[in-house]
Amino acid sequence: MSVPDYMQCAEDHQTVLVVVQPVGIVPEDQFFRIYKRIVSVSQVSIRDSQRVLFIRYRHHYPPENNEWGDFQTHRKVVGLISVTSCSTAKEWPQTSDRFHGQKEVYGSTLYDSRLLVFGLQGDVAEQQRTDVAFYPSYDECPDVEKRVEDFVESIFIVLESKRLDRATDKSGDKLQLLCVPFEKKDFVGLDTDSRHYKKRCQGRMRKHVGDLCLQAGMLQDALVHYHMAVELLRSVNDFLWLGAALEGLCSASVIFHYPGGTAGKSGARKPGVSSAADAGKRHRPGAQEVLIDPGALTTNGISADTSAEIGRAKNCLSQEDIIEKYKEAISYYGKYKSAGVIELEACIKAVRVLAIQKRAMEASEFLQNAVYINLGQLSEEEKIQRYSVLSELYELIGFHRKSAFFKRVAAMQCVAPTIPEPGWKACYKLLLETLPGYSLSLDPKDFSKGTHRGWAAVQLRLLHELVYASRRMGNPGLSVRHLSFLLQTMLDFLSDQEKKEVTQSLENYTSKCPGGMEMINLPDGLKLPPVPFTKLPIVRSVSLLNLPVSLRPHKVKGLLGQGMSTASPFIYSPITMHSRGDERSKKIDFQWVQGDVCEVQLMVYNPMPFELRVENMGLLTSGVDFESLPAALSLPAESGLYPVTLVGVPRTAGNITISGYHTSVFGVSSDCLLEGLVGVKSSGCMVEVVPSLPRLQLCTSLPRSAHLSSEDLSTSVSLQLFNGETQQLTITLENIGTETLNTLELTSKTLSTKEKLFGEFVSWDLQDALSHLPLKSGQSVSIPVNISTKLDFSGQENLLHDLNDDGISVTGLPVSSPLRQVLKPRSENIPVGTDANKNEYNHVKTLEAVLTFKYSGGAGQVEGYYRELSLGVRVDVEPSVFFTRVSTLPATSTRQCHLLLDVFNSTEHELTLSAKNNQDLVLHASECQRMAIQVDKFDFDSMPVTDHDALRLATVRQQEEKRQQVQGGLINSTLDIHWTIISFTESSCPDNPYSATEAEHI
Repeated sequence: MSVPDYMQCAEDHQTVLVVVQPVGIVPEDQFFRIYKRIVSVSQVSIRDSQRVLFIRYRHHYPPENNEWGDFQTHRKVVGLISVTSCSTAKEWPQTSDRFHGQKEVYGSTLYDSRLLVFGLQGDVAEQQRTDVAFYPSYDECPDVEKRVEDFVESIFIVLESKRLDRATDKSGDKLQLLCVPFEKKDFVGLDTDSRHYKKRCQGRMRKHVGDLCLQAGMLQDALVHYHMAVELLRSVNDFLWLGAALEGLCSASVIFHYPGGTAGKSGARKPGVSSAADAGKRHRPGAQEVLIDPGALTTNGISADTSAEIGRAKNCLSQEDIIEKYKEAISYYGKYKSAGVIELEACIKAVRVLAIQKRAMEASEFLQNAVYINLGQLSEEEKIQRYSVLSELYELIGFHRKSAFFKRVAAMQCVAPTIPEPGWKACYKLLLETLPGYSLSLDPKDFSKGTHRGWAAVQLRLLHELVYASRRMGNPGLSVRHLSFLLQTMLDFLSDQEKKEVTQSLENYTSKCPGGMEMINLPDGLKLPPVPFTKLPIVRSVSLLNLPVSLRPHKVKGLLGQGMSTASPFIYSPITMHSRGDERSKKIDFQWVQGDVCEVQLMVYNPMPFELRVENMGLLTSGVDFESLPAALSLPAESGLYPVTLVGVPRTAGNITISGYHTSVFGVSSDCLLEGLVGVKSSGCMVEVVPSLPRLQLCTSLPRSAHLSSEDLSTSVSLQLFNGETQQLTITLENIGTETLNTLELTSKTLSTKEKLFGEFVSWDLQDALSHLPLKSGQSVSIPVNISTKLDFSGQENLLHDLNDDGISVTGLPVSSPLRQVLKPRSENIPVGTDANKNEYNHVKTLEAVLTFKYSGGAGQVEGYYRELSLGVRVDVEPSVFFTRVSTLPATSTRQCHLLLDVFNSTEHELTLSAKNNQDLVLHASECQRMAIQVDKFDFDSMPVTDHDALRLATVRQQEEKRQQVQGGLINSTLDIHWTIISFTESSCPDNPYSATEAEHI
C-alpha cells in the first residue's frame, strides 16, 4: 500500500468503506452535489437493534489499498455507489456495462452496490431493480438519502453474516491464513500442520473477527477478540499482525472513551445509540471483570451487543495505556518496510488522541517519527499533502511555529523544479497560512504595539517569498503591498545593504504598478490592509503654527461671550467641562482664517542610509474644506531631526482637525494618521477657522529695519533726527486679500522710556484715508504721519568736562545747575572698554513707538473679528541747539524785559537760529553765542487752572511740575525759536527748561 490516508483517525476502524464514483461523463458540479447528499448519511441505526453502522465515503480510492482489507477491514471497499447520466434508452446498455466493469475493480471485497441513473425516462426507467435507481434529473431525486440508507442496511446484513460465520468456532475446520500482499510469497512451502502455523492462523483470524465486531457495532466483543489475538500473535512473534491487533485494541478503547470522535470539529460524529448505551452502563456496579470466550457469544441473527456489560474494566484500555499500546504497535510496524503507510497512519491516529488528552510533547514525538517514515517514491502532490497534514497536526497540538514550518515546506513543494507547471497560486495560499505561526500578520497596525514578536530573520525570509510568489503569479500589486509591508515593519532589522536592495526592488515594482491605500481583496476572501509608510520618514512631533502676527484674527471684546450666553444658565458647570475635556485638550487656543495659508510643522528624520526623496507630502484634515498644498523634500541620510512645514488653505469656516499627512515614497502613496504614530508629541490637532478677513500690506517711505526687541511687529522703520526736528513718514496700506476693507483704526503707543518728552511724538490725520473706504481688493491708501522729537538733554554730570574739552568758557555757570546741556563728545575722547563707559558718553537718546492699525471686513467682520497691523518706529535723537546760560535784563519799558540766551550749536553743521520779531543768528559747528530777545513780561498768576480737583489731589511736587510745564509752554509759544540747517527741514528749538527764578524775571 503506497497511498496513505492522512485524514485517518481511530474511530475510522468501526466504519465500513463505500466508494462513490461517476460512470461515464457526469458534470463535476452535479456529481459533487449528489455526493454531498450521499455523504450526509454517515451513520444508520439498524432496525430491530440498538446498533449503529458508521459509513466512510470516498470518491477516489486506490485499488491496491483495497488489497489490505484482510489486514484491517476498514480499508476494504464493501460498497460501491455509481452515479451516471443517461439520456436515452440506447445509452443504457453501455452504461450498464460500465457499471459492471466498475464493480469488477473492487469485486472481490464488495458486499453490495448501487447505480444512480439521472436523466433516463421511459420503459427502461420503469424497471423495478434493487441495485439501480432511476431519476428524471439531478433536481428531481427526493429519495436519494432513503436509497442510501437501504443500501447501508443491506451492507450490514452481509457484514453481520460474515461476522457470525467467522466468530463461530467450527472445530475441526482448517482456518485460512489471512495475509497482506507482500507476505504471500513468503508463506509458500510452509508447514501448514505445525502448531506455530495454526496459532498464527488463529491469532490473525481473532484479530479479523475483532475488526468485524467493531464494524458491526459490538464494541465489547471486539475488545475480547483483540485481547485474544494479541496473546496468540505475541506467542508466535507475528509482529505485523500483533501491531494490527494492538492498534485495533487502541481504536476500540478510543471509541469507548471518546464517543464524540478524535478527528476534530470537521470530522466529529454524533454519538450513536450503542455509544449512548455504553455511556449509560459505563460505571454500572457489579460488572464482571473476567475475559470470556468469544465462542459462547450469541449467534442468533442481528442481536444487540450482549457483551456490553461483560469484561469492560479489563478489556478496555485506560487512556494512558492507549498511548503505550500505540507506541508498541508502531514499533512493530517499523520492522516492515512495506508497512510504512500503516505506520504513518497509526502515528497520525495517536497524535489525534494525544491532542484531545492535551499531551503535546508526546504527540510531537509521534509526529517526529512520522516525518522520517520512508514511503518510497512519492509524487509531488503526495509530498504536498503529507507536509500539509503534518502542519495541521502540529497546529492541533499547539506547535504553531512547527506547523508553519511544514506548511512552508509544502508551499515550496508546490513550485519544486521537477513540476512542469509550478503552482504559484497554491504556493502563495499556503505561505499566507504560515504567517500566524511565525507571529506575522498582514496588518501593519499589529506591529506598532510594543515590542517585536517572533524571529525577524525568519519573518524576512517569508515576506520575501510572498513577494516572489505574488510576482510569479502575475500580480505586481500584491508584490508592492508585501514589499511595502516588509519595509515598514522590518526596517529595524534590515542592514544598510538590505535597505538599499529592498527599496530598489520596490521602485522597480512601483514603476509598473504604483502602490496605494486601497484594500486588496484576495480570491479566498482574505483582505490585505493598506501599508502607510509611517517610518519613511519617521515623525517625532507635530505642531500647528499660529498665523503671522499681522494676520492673526482678534475678537471684538464686547462679542467674546456671545456664543456662551445661551449654552448654560450657570457661570460655571463642572459637568459641562468634564464632558468636553478630551475635546479641549486637543483644541488649540489660536485661530486660523478662511482663505489664508496655514502651516503645520513636523519634526522628521530619515532612518535610511541614503538620501530619502519624499514627494507629494501634504496634510490630511477633516471638519472643513481644506486645500492641501503638497510639498516635496529631500532628507539627507540618517538626517537627525529635521523641520518640515506643510501648508494648506482652509476654504470654509469651522473647526478643522489635522488627522495626519500623506506622502509618496518609492512610488507608494501613504496616508499616515497621527493616531497610529508611536512616540509623536503633539500640542493639539484641532483649531478653529474663523470666516475670511481682508489682508493689508504695509509699506513706508523709509526702508525697513530690525524689529523692536520687545514687541511682535509686522514691520519696523528707524530714523535719526536732531532734537527738535520734525519729519513726515508716509504709510501706504494696500488690500492684497480678496475681501473688501470696511473699517480702519489707527492708535499709537510710545514704549516706556526714561526720557522726558515734550509735545506729541507721533501725530497723523486719518480723515483722508477713511474717505477712501471701503477699500476693495488691489486698492491702496496713504496716511501721512509726523514724527517730532522734543527731549530734555539736561542734567548729565559730564557736561563740564565736555565743554572744557571743547575749549568753551563756562564761567559763571553753577556746577549744580540743571541747565547744563550735553555735548556730543569727540570720538577720540570716548574710552574703549566696558558697556558702562559707552553708556556714560553716549549722548544719543532713543525713542520707540508702535503704530497699530485695526481693520476688518468681509464675513469675519460680521462674526466680530478684526486684524491688527503694527509698525514699529525707532528714532535716535541727537542733541542740536541748547542754551548754556539764560538770564534777563530790564528793558526801557517796565512792561518788557531783555532775555539773554547763551546759545550753543552741538551739531557738526552750520545752522541759523531765528525767533519771533528778531534778527537771525548764524552759529557755526560747536560755536556758542549770546542772543538777546526783547519780550513782554508774562502774568503767570492770571493763567487759568483747568482742573481744580486734580490739583487738589496731587502732591506739592506734582503741582509744581504742572505749573512749570504750563509756564514753559507759554514762553515757548511766545518766543517761537527755530533753527535751520541747510538741506535740512526747519525745526523748533527744544522746550527751554526755565528755572523758577528766570520765569519770575520774565
